Amino acid sequence: MSKTILLVIASTRPGRLGPAVAQWFAGATAEVAAELGVRLEVADLAEVGLPFLDEPEHPSSGNYLHEHTRSWSRRVAAADALVFVTSEYNYAMPATLKNAFDYLYAEWAWKPCLFIGYGNTSAGTRGVQMARGVAASLRMLPIGSDIFLRIADDLQDGVVINSERLAVRARDALRQLSRVAGVLRPLYREDTGTSALESAAIVPAVLGDAAELLVLQRCCWVDEAIANSRLDLPALVESEAEVVAGLRTWSTWCVRSAGRLVGSVRARREGDSWEIGRLMVAPDQRHTGLGRRLLAFAEAQAPYGVTAAGLFTGEHSDRNIQLYQKAGYTLSTEPAPAGAVRLTKLLAA
Repeated sequence: MSKTILLVIASTRPGRLGPAVAQWFAGATAEVAAELGVRLEVADLAEVGLPFLDEPEHPSSGNYLHEHTRSWSRRVAAADALVFVTSEYNYAMPATLKNAFDYLYAEWAWKPCLFIGYGNTSAGTRGVQMARGVAASLRMLPIGSDIFLRIADDLQDGVVINSERLAVRARDALRQLSRVAGVLRPLYREDTGTSALESAAIVPAVLGDAAELLVLQRCCWVDEAIANSRLDLPALVESEAEVVAGLRTWSTWCVRSAGRLVGSVRARREGDSWEIGRLMVAPDQRHTGLGRRLLAFAEAQAPYGVTAAGLFTGEHSDRNIQLYQKAGYTLSTEPAPAGAVRLTKLLAA
């Protein structure tokens, strides 16, 4: 199974050495990464551009107001492990790294991490020691194979000196990080029941699924009815015949677990937009990542030439709105049915 490891460059100071250290680590481990099926993704905090923590709600709520937070959340959530490249300022890690930690909470949990420190007298050890404590408090697992570079000994003219000794340490550290990420995956992918749903196929729905789809949507839309104080939602009042009619006019996909229909989504082209609807997951299968998986799948089915996706949800359906915003959707000013809001997203070519 392939893994994504986020290589975080902590310092944002002009003239910093962090990018050179990150480039060295990526180059020294390139062959091992290919062998292990690991993809290193660089997250340079100077480019990520997080302002000083400006979210009004606690990170543990997962309710993010700003797009810069949602973007950071998506990158960290998608990672299987993390490598932090950090300098040491006044016996501590850079404030930019602490700030990046503080923006999120659940996204960090149960993921293994590795630190690469660099500095003068202490080779960055004191900064790493501080950062490691914060990582552990966020339920990350530091694997203990940290690498330390003393600027006077290991760097020259702004680049890391080519050293087989350091390269061996980098390769061994990446192997350990990948191995631990594989062991911890059932934890950081939200719960032990996720793996079965991850392997469940998303397949086209057929007309014979109509009765089960009707039951599923009525189960799923009860919460929406309560949140929006209305019982006339189409998903609650449709007949089986109307569900069948929908199957004829929408491309619809479903997921089964142990023979039971537990999730579904549908989509169709309307003008220049790929309209997504009826995204639903059985109540007892929520918080497993299935909803995000179905949404991403539906987006990937957009026909050639369509560059935007759109969907509707209840104006008071806060959980749904948060899910869609974390997936890159933004609230739109386009017209929406009474009691609903519209969200849109640009799709990759």
